[in-house]
Amino acid sequence: MIFKRNYLLIFFVGITLYGQKSEDLKKKTFFVIPEISIGKTMEANTDFPERELHKSFFVSFGSYSNFNDQPWAKELKYPKSGVSFGVTDFGNLDKIGIAYTLMPFIEIGLFRKRSDRWNISFGMGGAYINQQYDSETNPFNLAVTTEINWAFRSFLYYDILKRKSVDWRLGIGYAHFSNGHTKLPNQGLNSFVINVSTIIGKEPKVDNRGENINKPSKNKSSENYFSFRSGIGQNVLSRIFNDKKEVYSVAFSGGKIINKTFKFGAGAYYRFYEHYYDHINENGQLVSEQVPEYRENPYRYATNFGFFGSAELLIGHVGVEFDMGINVYKPFYKIEWQLSQGYFYNGEYARLGELSSYYEVKRTVSSRLGIKYYLFNTGRSPKNNLFIAAHINANLGQADFSELSLGYAYRFNLKERKESVN
Repeated sequence: MIFKRNYLLIFFVGITLYGQKSEDLKKKTFFVIPEISIGKTMEANTDFPERELHKSFFVSFGSYSNFNDQPWAKELKYPKSGVSFGVTDFGNLDKIGIAYTLMPFIEIGLFRKRSDRWNISFGMGGAYINQQYDSETNPFNLAVTTEINWAFRSFLYYDILKRKSVDWRLGIGYAHFSNGHTKLPNQGLNSFVINVSTIIGKEPKVDNRGENINKPSKNKSSENYFSFRSGIGQNVLSRIFNDKKEVYSVAFSGGKIINKTFKFGAGAYYRFYEHYYDHINENGQLVSEQVPEYRENPYRYATNFGFFGSAELLIGHVGVEFDMGINVYKPFYKIEWQLSQGYFYNGEYARLGELSSYYEVKRTVSSRLGIKYYLFNTGRSPKNNLFIAAHINANLGQADFSELSLGYAYRFNLKERKESVN
């Protein structure tokens, strides 16, 4: 099965918008947030094109969750959620271009017991960027090589002026764009910005009885879970071996779900890389010179397995997941690193990537970030559930492959107790 990266991003955005029950939407107050940002896009590589100010304009449409009685809404102190549409000028229209972004987001209040003015927002989705790397016409932009890219934003906001129907606020944040290692070069675009925005549409009270938003009655619960997933991803090996090939993976995990919202666990994964397998069979230069024994069992040396810890935020039908792991076995990464970090000139490698301590860290540490859509609402503690998911997998913080997966989750040993917070 072969899938396109843009289909995966459309899935990522779509399931987030559908992640809440339709009956809850009828009770919510909707808002619109126009936002203007300025800042600096950082240098992605040596001789990166000169840049003026980073400038962006976003409009976000969303809803308050104050009347939502699902566990996640209470646990997160009734966050805002929605979708953002944006246009970003990185400061050089000819060489870096403009990004057109579609991105689901969630915004959570901070320090609610002391102030209602601080909020933190996270968003992840997709972006179309109209300028890319080209070896002849744009050789110094190694940040972006594809039109369709992943996009991520995180912001801290402070309300400086609160009015009856409009709040004015200042923000500081970070934005990132990259293609998830599906084509190289892929250094990524990273920007640090400040912004000003307005929230049009006042936040409602929790209910007509005046219940304190910071101290709702809660059903405390804990339950154990077991989960299995199988996925298929795509990546490239290096700038020379730059065609996309598949990565197949399976994983098992188990752990605990707290208050039907916070999911923590640990597990093990196994992966098979087509690029590794084919390069070994083709007896690539570094294979023949450094590890000729790999050819005796190419399947074995094209595999990777390890262990991971997982944290997931459950929001109705949607889960936002982050994993951090240890690669116990990934022998071919030594060859990949030398190829991907090396310098190719006149048909051969003039310099290979150095096997430094940084290489050792990246070979050892794996990470994973993405979103799931569950068939059944997680707030109802279904014993059996199915999910579809989209993730970026990485070596430490550098993208390894983009992945679409299917999975099954089983819950057991539900324990509940009700307490009132005075």
